[in-house]
Amino acid sequence: MKSKKYLTLADAKIIAASCEAEALRHNWAVSIAIVDDGGHLIWLQRLDNAPLTSMGIANGKARTAALGRRPSKAYEEVVGGGRNAFLSVPGDLTMLEGGEPIMVDGECAGAVGVSGVKSNEDAQVARFGISEFMGRQP
Repeated sequence: MKSKKYLTLADAKIIAASCEAEALRHNWAVSIAIVDDGGHLIWLQRLDNAPLTSMGIANGKARTAALGRRPSKAYEEVVGGGRNAFLSVPGDLTMLEGGEPIMVDGECAGAVGVSGVKSNEDAQVARFGISEFMGRQP
């Protein structure tokens, strides 16, 4: 039987705090969602003045990155490249940049989704939170 790494609530809190610090450093009002490898929500946080819609979008971006095992931007690029039929895929995906998978030893342990500012800035916040967390791992 195979064993796998998984995110705990304590892990999610560390990632969220790092994401929050990065967002506040740039004065970005965002929502931060952290999901497990199956796309199930572990953590959801909306910073002051973040748009209400950003909560659902952040969760969707995180879910998309976890289920796809790749940044949600990959799906945005497929659609942006003209493959509009891709919009019909099942799974309630959010095909916008800002969702980043948390990869551990080549496997997805979960994902972070951020929404509230420009998509590349959302992704920057998510990647920062993940990198800070991964830097603490033995």
